[in-house]
Amino acid sequence: MEDIRELFHVMTRRFGFLNKNCCSVGGTDVSLVQSHILYEIDKNHSPSVQTISNILGMDITTFSRQIQSLVKMGLVKKTPLPEDRRVHILTLTTEGKYVATTIDTQMKEYLNEVLSHMSEFEKNAVLQSIQVLNQAMAKSSVCCKPLL
Repeated sequence: MEDIRELFHVMTRRFGFLNKNCCSVGGTDVSLVQSHILYEIDKNHSPSVQTISNILGMDITTFSRQIQSLVKMGLVKKTPLPEDRRVHILTLTTEGKYVATTIDTQMKEYLNEVLSHMSEFEKNAVLQSIQVLNQAMAKSSVCCKPLL
């Protein structure tokens, strides 16, 4: 079998994870990190800054800078919680929702196109293997464990 690190390096490059911008929607360039933030805000109902920061495993300072960029871009709204003004709630603006939905559609189309080059058996094997890998990573004490 090939060197496992090499396999992940090649896959990372082919997914474009190293590109400065992962997506461009209607003239708006979005980085990979920003795309993940938009996805999580869209997926969770009115989450707090801390909630999304924890889900993505990002330190709060770095995360706050990314949120400020998304607010300036007009994609995210950050609102203090009336009962505790130290907590800020994140929501997508109309444009943010459009950008998040467009990126989601583009990614699904891309993944479906990639998977179309496989037999049904291969496709199921790959998807099942990714699920197994994600579960193993969640149990790992050393690598990339997302905070839940």
